[in-house]
Amino acid sequence: MSRLGSVPLSVLDLATVGSGSTDAEAVNRSVDLARHVESLGYRRFWTAEHHSIPSVASSVPDLLALRIADATSTIRVGAGGVMLPNHSPLQVAERYLTLEAFHPGRIDLGLGRAPGGDLRTAHAVRRSDALDFGGQIDELTGFLDGTLPAGHQYEGIRALPQGPSRPTLWLLGSSMASASLAAARGERYVFAAHLAPHLAGAAVQHYRERFRPSPALTRPHAIASAAVIAAEDDTRADRLAGSSALAFVHTTTGRLHHVPSLAEVDAHRWTDRERAVGQSYLQGQIIGGPKTVEAGLTDLLDVTGADELMITATVHSAADHRRSFEIIAEVAAGAKVSR
Repeated sequence: MSRLGSVPLSVLDLATVGSGSTDAEAVNRSVDLARHVESLGYRRFWTAEHHSIPSVASSVPDLLALRIADATSTIRVGAGGVMLPNHSPLQVAERYLTLEAFHPGRIDLGLGRAPGGDLRTAHAVRRSDALDFGGQIDELTGFLDGTLPAGHQYEGIRALPQGPSRPTLWLLGSSMASASLAAARGERYVFAAHLAPHLAGAAVQHYRERFRPSPALTRPHAIASAAVIAAEDDTRADRLAGSSALAFVHTTTGRLHHVPSLAEVDAHRWTDRERAVGQSYLQGQIIGGPKTVEAGLTDLLDVTGADELMITATVHSAADHRRSFEIIAEVAAGAKVSR
C-alpha cells in the first residue's frame, strides 16, 4: 500500500530566474509560490543559498524567509540551506533567532557545507579558512542555546534576541558522510535525493541505523528531496522539463544564462552530446502526469522510508510551476483517499 498520502509534502524553491524576467521578479515569484503551496497544504517552504548564478536569485535565504513568513501564516519557512562555512556562526544564530522572534514556531534552519557557487565565488564570500563543519555546528548551537562550554574562546557572548523557542535545526547532504554526521549529532536530516538519487536509500538507512538520541531529537527524522515536474500528462511534463535540461547544459558548458523558455528550447540546435547531457540530468528527476508522479514519489518513499518529501523543480513559467505543485498535492490527496 502506498505511503504517499501519509507523509507531509514540502517545497524547496531556488527563486529561479526565467528568460524574459528579472531577479526582482524571481524573488517575488518565490513569495507568491509560498502563498500558493500554503493554501495547498504543504508543510514547509525553504529557499537555498546560492551565489553568482544568473538563473538563481536565492543568495540570502534569511531575507527571503522573512518576506515569505510575513506573507504567509501557517507554513514553516526557512533555509535548505544556509551554507555554514560561508558565515560566522554567531551571525547565523542572530539572524535566525530574529526570524524566530518574528514568527515563533515556524522557522527552520537547514545547514549545508557546499559553497553555493564556484570556488572563486566561494573565496569572495568566505575570504578565510573556516572551522571544520562539525566545529561550526557546535559553535552555532552553542550560540543558539547559550551553551558554549566554560573556557570556550567565545564564552559569555550571547546571540540575541533570545526567546522561548529557537529555530529547528536540520543537517543537509547528498552523501554517506552527511548521513553519519546527522546521526552522530542526533539532528534532523535532509537527503538531497534530487542530487544523488542512487544514494538515497542507503544514506537514509545509514542515518536511521546510526542515530544517537540527543536533547534536540529522541528519534531519527528524515526528509528526502526530489526534483519533480508534474503536468496534465507525460508529454506536457517532458516538454516543460526541456527548460531545465537546457539550463543544465548551459551550466556545464560555462554559458550561464537564465532558465530558457519553451520557445528557446524549441529553437535551440541540440548537438548529440548536449542531448545526452540533458537526458542524463533528467534521469534522476520525476517527470510526468499524475500517474507517473505518483509512481515516482511512491518509489522514493519505498526506497528511503522518509518521514517527509521535499519537492523542488526548475520550470520556466510561473503558471506551469504553480500547476506542477497543484498536481503533486492532488496526487498525494488521491493516495490518501485511496488508503
